[in-house]
Amino acid sequence: MPHEFKTIIEPFKIKTVEPIHFTTYEHRRAVLEEAGYNLFLLHADDVLIDLLTDSGTGAMSSEQWAGMMRGDESYAGARSFYRFEEAVQEITGYTHVIPTHQGRAAERILFGALCRPGDVVPNNNHFDTTRANIEYRGAEARDLVADAGRHPQLIHPFKGNIDLDALEATVDEVGAENIPLVMLTITNNAGGGQPVSMANIRAVSELCKRHNLLFILDACRFAENAWFIKQREQGYADMTPREIAHEMFGYADGCTMSAKKDGLANIGGFLALNDPPYDGQRYLDLPQRCKNQLILTEGFPTYGGLAGYDLEAIAVGLREVLHEDYLRYRIRSTAYLGDKLTAAGVPIVQPPGGHAIYIDARSMLPHIPPHEYPAQALAVALYLEAGIRAVEIGQVMFGRPVAAGFEEPGPLDLVRLTIPRRVYTQSHIDYVAEAIEHVNIAKDRIRGLRIVWQAPALRHFSARFEPA
Repeated sequence: MPHEFKTIIEPFKIKTVEPIHFTTYEHRRAVLEEAGYNLFLLHADDVLIDLLTDSGTGAMSSEQWAGMMRGDESYAGARSFYRFEEAVQEITGYTHVIPTHQGRAAERILFGALCRPGDVVPNNNHFDTTRANIEYRGAEARDLVADAGRHPQLIHPFKGNIDLDALEATVDEVGAENIPLVMLTITNNAGGGQPVSMANIRAVSELCKRHNLLFILDACRFAENAWFIKQREQGYADMTPREIAHEMFGYADGCTMSAKKDGLANIGGFLALNDPPYDGQRYLDLPQRCKNQLILTEGFPTYGGLAGYDLEAIAVGLREVLHEDYLRYRIRSTAYLGDKLTAAGVPIVQPPGGHAIYIDARSMLPHIPPHEYPAQALAVALYLEAGIRAVEIGQVMFGRPVAAGFEEPGPLDLVRLTIPRRVYTQSHIDYVAEAIEHVNIAKDRIRGLRIVWQAPALRHFSARFEPA
């Protein structure tokens, strides 16, 4: 009789390996001081397990590497673009496919075409570059995540949902004419990698149609969101991830995407749009205006700042990411780390997300106040003890100075342990869990930090710290 095995194995074999470097505690302490206690400023060779981001850090498949050998590097009209365009249209259904070198370029082009000073752009949660590109245009990036998403330890299947009442209230407050678009980030990265339900996506679409508002998905992790819908939402268990993704995209008017996430590629992204269904000067010739901006800053519309071999890799990756064997392994391997940390008493955002585990640093380190950046302090301690690089998602990334030496506290202080796709094995993850358990035992000795230099925008990338 067929046996249902409990162990979920990696749906791939390892063909090429890359060595990683072991370092000493003393070496890590020295390079941390040199980097101003900012993990972004470390040399990658000084990192043992790199969980800084899943953006462009995954391993590509043999089919992707084979596709790269077919890359057509023609400046205009390359056949690689048309294979890329076909893959995007096959999954999203959108008419206009505009390649960019990564997701933030797609954001900059879209917001540059739509946003004006004083506008408001609602979202469940804007991530860092999305928020920065909106604010650069003089508009407000307003977070409206549902209440469940504000409570890290609360178990809820779709904590990434947007608060529909708050969205309706925002339209009433500022007026539809001052909302150039409504966004929805799937999955919700800033909120713990939590998914958005199909019912919520559908309801946002209906609200936008009532008010003649453009609806755009931030689709970096669309496949992971589709898998969560398949697993958790009634009526979708028998649908394929591709069918679910097609339905998600069908409720929106377009999307931005960093293909460095669920495109399974090391670089690239795109802006995909239908012709706007609403009249008005703001939406007039929107796809063409975006293409004009692409030519000015990225490249010709059939390469958009990417080599032909990058377009080929994305075209293959967009199809591979929807394979059920891959998604089952991907989501379960992330949850495996979450389960081990929960069993060890480490507070994390529950339930585990798709691409990362988020430690609730504010709960873990209550002796460090938000203005001393507990999540940054925890990430620094983890690197110092074990050579693991994580990233702060909290007061450093989203805090706002309100006066000299004072900041408005952000809603959460999280440390994101981001799992690169198809890179680390179970023993690597076991090592990560063991290291965090060790840090948790000695957590009372962790000190806060203060900023000694910061950039005016996206400060977390380059700020320098010292112990408080």
